[in-house]
Amino acid sequence: MIDILATRANLTPNREALYDTTSGVRYTFAQLNERANRAANFLREKYDVQKGERVSILAHNSIAYVDLLFGLGKIGAVLAPLNWRLTSRELTYIVNDCQPKVLIVGPEFVSVYEEMCAETHVQHLISLEGANLPGADSYEGSLEQAPASEPQRPFLEADDAYCILYTSGTTGRPKGAILPHRQVLWNAINTVISWGLSEKDVSPILTPMFHSGGLFVFLVPLFYAGGRIVMARSFDPDASLDLIVSERCTVILGVPTLFQVWMNSPKFEKTDFSHVHFFISGGAPCPPSLIEAWNESKGIAMRQGYGLTEVGVNCFSMTDEDALRKMGSVGKPIFHSRMRLVDVDGNDVPTGQTGELLIAGPHVCAGYWNRPEATAESLRDGWFHTGDMARQDEEGYFYIAGRFKDMIISGGENVYAAEVEAVFREHAAVADAALIGQPDEKWGEVGLMIVACKPGQSVNAEELLKFCAGRLAKYKIPKKVQFVDALPYSPYGKVIKAELRKQWIVDGG
Repeated sequence: MIDILATRANLTPNREALYDTTSGVRYTFAQLNERANRAANFLREKYDVQKGERVSILAHNSIAYVDLLFGLGKIGAVLAPLNWRLTSRELTYIVNDCQPKVLIVGPEFVSVYEEMCAETHVQHLISLEGANLPGADSYEGSLEQAPASEPQRPFLEADDAYCILYTSGTTGRPKGAILPHRQVLWNAINTVISWGLSEKDVSPILTPMFHSGGLFVFLVPLFYAGGRIVMARSFDPDASLDLIVSERCTVILGVPTLFQVWMNSPKFEKTDFSHVHFFISGGAPCPPSLIEAWNESKGIAMRQGYGLTEVGVNCFSMTDEDALRKMGSVGKPIFHSRMRLVDVDGNDVPTGQTGELLIAGPHVCAGYWNRPEATAESLRDGWFHTGDMARQDEEGYFYIAGRFKDMIISGGENVYAAEVEAVFREHAAVADAALIGQPDEKWGEVGLMIVACKPGQSVNAEELLKFCAGRLAKYKIPKKVQFVDALPYSPYGKVIKAELRKQWIVDGG
């Protein structure tokens, strides 16, 4: 990984690599590599950051993420970015778990850091963008004073840690996935080859860079291919549409909620997407009605993606031609990857049947930080057990059925939430739906569907259940339907079902 930016700076030094929309500065590959060198040099020389030691950042999207992503790799140190959407209590747990030697804090998160201080200890604190942290060094000042030359590199192997990214804690404490150098490199190779990226491609980063989506879906692959990145500090519907047009973006990542917000923007109708090669929706299943609406309005065949922090953010690929023909599918496996679908006994399931998705290849993580039991449970005999259920059709296309743990067992039958939710989303009045299990004396568990309707539209429970008839087996149809104004979402568009269960199950709603 440490060679990607340096090699690009040698091959195409004067080509524009990144446009930082916040500062208005455009960086060439040579300038980005120089910044990465400076970051590496000041962190090692000023703070004695060594191979394997962690550096964390708590900030909105910033050029500092790019400096650290490539600079830390040059000295073998490890980037462990912090999810600024978490509470100070949650962040305290993560900091105490990965124990960063250096913490960089942006101005918006000074109060969060102050709340964490009593229960955390970080050796060195750095202020980003003038954050008011008494006694902290300035990131920008330290960068300016550091040498721009390539730092002396330690001996590195493919399995050495490159990043630690903490995954969702919906089933307990967050786990730090260890991403080795080989994983990030092979994700870039797989993405460029499988998706046909080139030096002509341009992609905006509109999602948070503390997440694998912001860091690795297009940032590293496009630098590898010689393309260009447009980095926004945060997501704004109207501003981002203007940006996509003015910067002639060609490949664009979003989540279902983002695509819906764009459609609701007054600018959407007049936005010209003729220069866009493809949009890809990730993070959560994209409702077919939304895909169809984009195609009817803009003639765009939106692709659906699938990935995990642990196995790389880009695990499948599909063509534009198949995006509509195989609506609901995430495509076929990428290059340099192997996939299996297995039953509870580890046996491969027949075509068309649902099984747990197992993935193997050089793009799989090295396990979890300080979690040997979780590592052993997920990585077995060279295969990563994703916990996601999927099926494969006769043509080799994969369909994600949902999380194994997001399954209801009703009367001895397995009901996968994602399959049922997809049917509800097909109804014209439904904006989104989330299925949870409700204890039942007769059946053990029955489905409770929580539904949010589209603005200005309404439907009752009886109509929705009748809509399911003929689309779902009788045992899969939920027994109850409840309506809410909006569902709770994670930053990447996934419904936070723990909150729904707390409200509707524990509290007996």
